[in-house]
Amino acid sequence: MRFTFTLSAVERLADTMADGTRGLKLLYDTEGCGCVMNGVPTLLVVPEPEPTDKLGEGSPYPVWYEPNYEVFFEPELTIDYNRARSAFVLKSANQIYTPNLRLLRGNG
Repeated sequence: MRFTFTLSAVERLADTMADGTRGLKLLYDTEGCGCVMNGVPTLLVVPEPEPTDKLGEGSPYPVWYEPNYEVFFEPELTIDYNRARSAFVLKSANQIYTPNLRLLRGNG
């Protein structure tokens, strides 16, 4: 998978990613959803990936993800930030996956 970040997303993530000790992970959160098909994409700030995570290409940030959830996403994704709504947006050329992509900070 390949991730492109818009300028507004890069600006919003600058402080979080500044020291270079953390990475980003696209998490497909299925907890409480009842079915894996109803998962919610979430952007997670992590100190390190899980052993089974796969690294996607990213500009300017690479993004980790769980390979078994790759099927739910297109190969080319864009992470944007909507300043008016104070929300990240996950989209592709064909669809908007979520206009409210949560940014969570993991342990570490």
